[in-house]
Amino acid sequence: MNEKQRVQQVLSGNTSAFSYFVETYQDMAITIAYRICGNVQDAEDVVQESFLKAYRNLHSFRAESKFSTWLYRIVYNSAITLTKSKMWVTGRETELEDAVHLSENEWEINFEDMERKEMVNDILQRIPKGDALLLTLYYLEDNAVKDIAQITGLNETNVKVKLFRARKMFRELLVSVYGPGEATYKN
Repeated sequence: MNEKQRVQQVLSGNTSAFSYFVETYQDMAITIAYRICGNVQDAEDVVQESFLKAYRNLHSFRAESKFSTWLYRIVYNSAITLTKSKMWVTGRETELEDAVHLSENEWEINFEDMERKEMVNDILQRIPKGDALLLTLYYLEDNAVKDIAQITGLNETNVKVKLFRARKMFRELLVSVYGPGEATYKN
């Protein structure tokens, strides 16, 4: 059964069918909220509120995007509202040429002392919330730039530029925290 059919089930009165969406998207919703809020309790509150909003407004889901994109946008907006965070404030101007390099250099991380997941999470905790969120959505959740733009309200070019910069910041911090041997570029 596809998600469109599940939405129709819920709209037809089968409220228990909504549990599929909760079970499927709860973990990533909490991750998104946590990246913005900075603590688990607020993230859980945001996610609970977001699922309620999604349930109440399910009739407005038009299936023009994936359900996950629609839901993550609700989570994102709820978390921003809660924290009144200014995630995208930066001292640098957006430069389109930065975006061109987004996929040109593949990177690889060699892990010896820590497990990969622990190291990645450590670095994500150290970078600005907006950057951590973008990296999480793109690399860990495999969302397309188009979907990230819909979730965050940024335009696609801005997402590409911010992803490029976030990735560069991630690598620089990885090198400074764990040493130059931990991050190498593949050509």
